[in-house]
Amino acid sequence: MDQRPLRILYHHRTAASDGMRVHIDAVVEALRSQGHVVRVVGPHAGGGGGAGGGSRLERAADLLRSLLPPAAFELLELAYNVPAYLTLRAHARAFRPDVLYERYNLFLLAGLLLGRRYGVPMLLEVNAPLAAERSSSGKLQMKSLARFCERTLWRGADAVLPVTEVLAADVRRARGGQGGVHVIANGANLEPSLNAGSVADVRQRLGLPPSAVILGFVGFVRDWHGVGWAVDALPQLAPEAHLVIVGDGPALAALRSRAEGLGVAGRVRFVGRALHADVPAYMRTFDVALQTASTPYASPLKLFEYMALGRAIIAPDQPNIREVLAHGENGLLFRPEDEASFVSALQRLCAEPQLRGALGAKALSTVRRTPYTWTHNARRIAALARANLGPAPAASAEVGRPSTAVPNS
Repeated sequence: MDQRPLRILYHHRTAASDGMRVHIDAVVEALRSQGHVVRVVGPHAGGGGGAGGGSRLERAADLLRSLLPPAAFELLELAYNVPAYLTLRAHARAFRPDVLYERYNLFLLAGLLLGRRYGVPMLLEVNAPLAAERSSSGKLQMKSLARFCERTLWRGADAVLPVTEVLAADVRRARGGQGGVHVIANGANLEPSLNAGSVADVRQRLGLPPSAVILGFVGFVRDWHGVGWAVDALPQLAPEAHLVIVGDGPALAALRSRAEGLGVAGRVRFVGRALHADVPAYMRTFDVALQTASTPYASPLKLFEYMALGRAIIAPDQPNIREVLAHGENGLLFRPEDEASFVSALQRLCAEPQLRGALGAKALSTVRRTPYTWTHNARRIAALARANLGPAPAASAEVGRPSTAVPNS
């Protein structure tokens, strides 16, 4: 098989500067590090990724969403396909890609249209069933059209890359017996940056005593994340237990008030928003890493980062989490929606340092063995791209190889 570097046109519609941007940057960086030439086409987030916060473009989109009726905003999403297609076509003509790699978004059909028009194979990364997700939250008006667009895209891509087996089941149903569904979970770097300093430096900066057992959470702090359970649990834990929350979000004010009301404010540190490059140094201070909640189909980014740092993890016992963690092996699982189960797991890990060490070591071993790394993910993406490339064609007007990829006229 031809092993030359691939020319990959990476298309997305993500303005966010949160975990979605981290995922995009990680995949692109891993592909480039393996010699592939990647051109990214999509909104520029600006401001860099972080644990919480948002880019100017993201905030502008949120403002527009709040001002317009839902159906009007959805029509704008659909209309976005026109400039998106024209932009993609211009880039494809100049770049002459082997393959189009797209991060799925609702109503976004421009990539599929380009791939069909010019014979460029399309790999579609799917992180969420967005039609169902937005319907369940009451934020979707044109439901039938959204489901049609989703099915069309999921069926039309040459290969679909859902991030969990749970999500893959939805994709397989949409594609019928077509095949071409390949689960690629999120990943982590085994040698993350430590821009924020050493563990001792971070603990000192946060005012944490040397004997403290650190419970840690990273992410955008919403009510559903369940971080409040960790605050509520502190009075039931030994005085050495402290909680570090890295990230911003609408629930922070309520958490501060709750900690004060329970008399544990001195045992909680609110770091606030942090650049993603700085987050691993905070994570290294954690004795117990908290994955307090997860949507049923998600592949939580911070879960793999916790694992790659060898942290002892507490996470909900649900199918998508069990794809990665086994209770008592490389993490402790609690019953979702059961606060007592969560607190019991916390109490056990706070009291048993040997168990913390064993779980963390096995979590790191899982990342290495599987492997759950961006490097491995990039290799799989490249292999799937090559598998969907036909034999190099003779010169013709409309084929998806770089010698003749997209016509200039």
